[in-house]
Amino acid sequence: MPRRIISASRYLIAIAAAAILLLATALLLYGAAQTYVLLAGIAAGSLAKSKALVLAAIELVDLLLLATVLYVIAIGLYELFIDDQLPLPEWLEIHSLDDLKDKLIGVVVLVMAVLFLGQLIGWDGQRDLLGFGAATALVIAALTYFASQKKAKKNNALKDQ
Repeated sequence: MPRRIISASRYLIAIAAAAILLLATALLLYGAAQTYVLLAGIAAGSLAKSKALVLAAIELVDLLLLATVLYVIAIGLYELFIDDQLPLPEWLEIHSLDDLKDKLIGVVVLVMAVLFLGQLIGWDGQRDLLGFGAATALVIAALTYFASQKKAKKNNALKDQ
């Protein structure tokens, strides 16, 4: 009996997957609304300055990328704990926790780059961006190194078989 209960408890992750999917959906809808506002601002001429337009677009991309990260997490958790046979594109298939981590690392690196780009474009000349840029670059480098080492270990393990 305890074994069956523990085995069935994996379905509790469906709650987390559903909650994260709802949050991703809400962010996507908000992003769509913000896209409309941005396009209306462009049409009305209120975003005549190219710097303001680029900054608004980058902030919008950042928001939509965050929604994408949440979507990937939700789908990944569902695939890992509930149903591994979802009809998804091959690039979104997640069969292990390492697969989910690899997908997340890629998206997190992209979000961090977009975030830094937004800070750079919105820079007023007063703030020190060097420290922020260096910290961002360091985290991106560490994540890239981590991902490359995992791939190298995986390739070596396949060669040894």
